Amino acid sequence: MTRKVIITCMLLAGLVGVVLFGSNQFFNADQDSLAMSGSNSDRNKPSDMIPMNENPRPLKSVSFTNAKGDALDLSNWRGKFVLLNIWATWCAPCREEMPTLDNLQQQLGGPDFEVVALSIDRAGVGVIKKFYNKIGIKHLGIYVDQTMKASTDLGTYGLPTTLLISPEGLELGRLAGPAKWDSPEMVAFLRPLITHEIQEK
Repeated sequence: MTRKVIITCMLLAGLVGVVLFGSNQFFNADQDSLAMSGSNSDRNKPSDMIPMNENPRPLKSVSFTNAKGDALDLSNWRGKFVLLNIWATWCAPCREEMPTLDNLQQQLGGPDFEVVALSIDRAGVGVIKKFYNKIGIKHLGIYVDQTMKASTDLGTYGLPTTLLISPEGLELGRLAGPAKWDSPEMVAFLRPLITHEIQEK
């Protein structure tokens, strides 16, 4: 076997190894992604939908506005549980889950609980109103942070991200990614949690 043939064989072997290794890495990464996102059946388990903190965590003060342009922050909801959903109209999973958040607000919203859907659309209130009207959102308020600073301050680096906040303004848990918020499992998870905390106040 000539030197040229040996070198050619070595190069081919190396190339095959790179391809196989790269494919294995891709396969493992794909499996990891599936594990993180979970199957549809797993996502219907309440503990997977909102991973709860071992201890409530303080949150940075964040500022945003409502549809009228009034300045607000999370203290405006002090005294009630808040499901704070960070989203945007250009985020496909956000758009998909928005009707379920609207239904959740219809079912559980009141003096003790509110879904606050905070958009980070730079285009402002107009695009949110248009989207709400298009898909028939009737129970959610319009809140927007055009600076996107609230998302950074809350450490939400992907959309959608949803935080469950206590009446004292502490983070009880959060979910990165979409969920079916009006599912019977989710409602059954949230209702007794809220009731239990209120009874202990």
